[in-house]
Amino acid sequence: MNYLRAPKIAIFTTVLIMLASIPGCIFDPVEFDKCEDEDNCLTIAFETKEEYRNSDENPQLLADRLEELMDMEVEIYTVSGPAATIAALEYGKADIGFLDGGAAWLSMSTRGFEVAAAEQKADGRPYYNAVAWVHKDSDMAQADMDDDPATDPYTLMAGKISCHTSPLGSSGMLLPMGFLINNGYVEIVGDPNTMDSLYTTVRAHFSEDSSIPDSGTLYRGYGGSLRCLAEHELGSATDYISFAKDPTVPDYCGDDPESWCFKGDFTSTEDFYPLGGYNEDGETVGFGRAPSHPIMYNPEFFFESDVAALRTALEAMNNNAEDLEILDDVLGTPGITITNSSVHMGTYGDSIEEVPGIAAYLNDKVNKTSSEESSNLVLYGGLAVAGLAIVTGAIFIRNRNQNQNLEPEESSTE
Repeated sequence: MNYLRAPKIAIFTTVLIMLASIPGCIFDPVEFDKCEDEDNCLTIAFETKEEYRNSDENPQLLADRLEELMDMEVEIYTVSGPAATIAALEYGKADIGFLDGGAAWLSMSTRGFEVAAAEQKADGRPYYNAVAWVHKDSDMAQADMDDDPATDPYTLMAGKISCHTSPLGSSGMLLPMGFLINNGYVEIVGDPNTMDSLYTTVRAHFSEDSSIPDSGTLYRGYGGSLRCLAEHELGSATDYISFAKDPTVPDYCGDDPESWCFKGDFTSTEDFYPLGGYNEDGETVGFGRAPSHPIMYNPEFFFESDVAALRTALEAMNNNAEDLEILDDVLGTPGITITNSSVHMGTYGDSIEEVPGIAAYLNDKVNKTSSEESSNLVLYGGLAVAGLAIVTGAIFIRNRNQNQNLEPEESSTE
């Protein structure tokens, strides 16, 4: 065995491992085109996957199409999530980015970001209505339907088992809790600046058995919240509330119902009642609108003329069948609605800002992401320097050995 060669192999293996840990270095399964002319470039902050087994989902397709329509270069700037998107827009690393409702509200209220357009929901609207679904025979439903102003269905929610979509879902938590707190139905328990008080407040007002599901649990999401009501495992259906979006019942229990829809006290969709009833357009009234994911920009770096050009391109995509396929494949939306901050976000911020801990939670996420990215830059820079030093040292040793004409030692046979 060549004992001088072994350390070299170990050295270069170490270098490869170290360099592979640096983002974008050596092993990067997804690569996106970069702008050559930074003065004529649109940069999109996008939460990408490590790989795209379905090439139709690759955001490069969206970038390429926008490049054709806008007559400028378009590139993808990869981000890890909403907090990283906000940081990218704040510091001018990206021109536009996609955010959920809560993160969009935070970016508007604390950083002055604006809405350029918004994704559409499955039914073509750029929003859902947040609704409380109950059994039609519950005292809440009866109070809502009796046209008697003296009977208030929301006062009757106290003590019921509430089913939420998630701790931070717009339709399943933030909007209904914001409505109930702002209108004096619910009193905050604990420190209003911490997320723990949200859990405490929910269980103090509703029930200790209320469902606030984490990721991967049975009653997570819109369907999970409705299933929690439909199965009502801990009592009568009239003692349950499902906080979800307005099309939840037809989506999950309509023409092709889930197996859990009609168990116990539910025999048809007519047994599900949305508190607040329906307006003249047939929409449920509920607690307000949960906006779809808006396309956000920072007016400090992205100007009115840029916004106008982007909106023109997106409008063109809305009117082209092939472009609609790109929007569906890449963004998971049937189309884009051209809108602005006041129209799209409406009173959403006012509705949720009193929810305990929400502002602090979102701010902490953004600040943590910014701090982590700075730390990573230092770490990766150190790794790169160390890697280069090892490579330089290895080359020096190799050259020295060659100059000295060292013969390799033979391995022992003992």
